[in-house]
Amino acid sequence: MKSINPFTGKVIAEYENHSREQLEHIVSDTGQAFKTRKDIPFRKRSTAIKKMAALLRERKEEYAALITAEMGKIIAESRAETEKCAWLCEYYAEQAESMLQPELFETDGSESFVCFDPTGVIYAIMPWNFPFWQVLRFAVPTIMAGNTVVLKHAPNVTGCSLAIENLFMDSGFPDSVFRSLIIPVELSESVIAHPLVQGVTLTGSRRAGRIVASQAGKYLKKSVMELGGSDPYIVLKDAEINNACKTGMCSRMLNAGQVCISAKRFIVEEAIFDDFVAEQKTLLENLALGDPMSEDTDMGPMARPDLLEQIEKQVSESVKMGAKLVTGGKRTNDKFYTPTLLTNAKKGMPVYDEETFGPVSVVIPAKDAEDAVRIANDTVYGLGASIWTNSISLGKQMAEKIEAGAVFINGMTKSDPRLPFGGTKRSGYGRELSHFGIREFVNIKTVWIK
Repeated sequence: MKSINPFTGKVIAEYENHSREQLEHIVSDTGQAFKTRKDIPFRKRSTAIKKMAALLRERKEEYAALITAEMGKIIAESRAETEKCAWLCEYYAEQAESMLQPELFETDGSESFVCFDPTGVIYAIMPWNFPFWQVLRFAVPTIMAGNTVVLKHAPNVTGCSLAIENLFMDSGFPDSVFRSLIIPVELSESVIAHPLVQGVTLTGSRRAGRIVASQAGKYLKKSVMELGGSDPYIVLKDAEINNACKTGMCSRMLNAGQVCISAKRFIVEEAIFDDFVAEQKTLLENLALGDPMSEDTDMGPMARPDLLEQIEKQVSESVKMGAKLVTGGKRTNDKFYTPTLLTNAKKGMPVYDEETFGPVSVVIPAKDAEDAVRIANDTVYGLGASIWTNSISLGKQMAEKIEAGAVFINGMTKSDPRLPFGGTKRSGYGRELSHFGIREFVNIKTVWIK
C-alpha cells in the first residue's frame, strides 16, 4: 500500500498490509481492551482526551504537514483541521459524562431509568479528505462512551492513520483502545462479521455505503452511514449578495471542492442571478493554484488522478448536454482542476444529479423562495443546505421544508462538535457529534424497579 504526494507525485511511504492472522490479532486485542476498560471512570477518560487536545496543538505543524503531503489540501486548511480536532477533544472531555448520565422516567414502577452502556469494538471506515477530523469526530465520543475502535482508513492517508493510533497511545490510553488496520477492501467484511465487533460506521460514497450497510445488516450489526451530498445554497434577492458570494465560494472551494457538506448547487433568485454569477466568476478566477505547502496558495491539487478524471468527465458530459461553462473546466498538469462555474444545468446532467467532488459550482435560477425550496429538494441527497436572506422568519419557514440533516441560515454549512452531523435520503443515516453522536454505539438500556 502506497502513500503518494498528489502535488509532487512522489511516493511518501509504502506499507505492508496486515494479514488475516494479524487482523484477527488486532481485533481480539481491541476486544480485550474493551473488557478491561469499559468501567474506567469518566475522569480518567477525560484526562487522556485533554492530553490528546494538548498534543494536537503541540504537534500541529507536524500533523498539518502530514495531512497536506498525503492528500493535498493547503497547509492553512490542514492546520485548521488539527485545531478543530483539539476543540473536539476538549468538548467531549467536558461534556461526555453528562451526556451519558442515566435518565429518569415516571412509570408505574417505584423507579425507572435509562442508562447508556458501551457495547464493544466499533469498526470505522473513513475517507481521505479530512484524514484526522473524520476519524476523531467518530472515535473520540465513541471511546469516551467506553467502546474501543478499529479503523480502516483510506489507503492514500495511511500515514495519518498510524499517526492517530500513536496519538491515542501518547495521550495515555491503554494499548489497543484504538488500532489501525492496514487491509485491502476485500477483508473489510471479515471485520464486520467478527463476533467482537458490535457496530460499523462509514463515511464515503453511496456505492461504498450500499456495500457496507448490506454487510452490517447481514451480520446484524448497528451501522451509521455518512454518504456525501449535493448541498443547495439558496440566495434570495434580499440577501447581502457580496457576503453570500464570498462565503459560497469559500464553502465550495475548500479542500479543492472535495468536501461532502459544502455548497454545490447555488440556487439564486432570478432578480440577482446575473450579478451573482458575475461575482462568482471573478472570485474563482482570482484563486491561486499551486504548491499546497505554500502560504500563498489558495487551492491545492486533487487528491488522486482518478478523482480528477471523474470531475472532468462530469463537467464535460454536462456541457455536451447543454450546460454553459462560465469559467474553468480545465485540468492543469494532471494535478489540478481549475475552479469551475456552470450555468444552464438541468435535471439529467451529471452536475445536477450527482455529487461533484471537486472545485465545480453550478448556479441555478429560482423564481422565488418556494421555487428555490423545490429545486433544493430535487436531489437524492440530503446532507446540508444554506439559505441566505434578510428575512429570518422566511428563512426558518424554508428550513422546515428543506430535506436535509442540517440547514444554516446566513452561514456556511459545517460540522460542529456541539451539533449533530448526518444526513437523510441517500446521504445516509445516523448521527455523529453532540450527544446524539455519542449515543449511536451504546446500549440504551431500560431499568424498571418495583
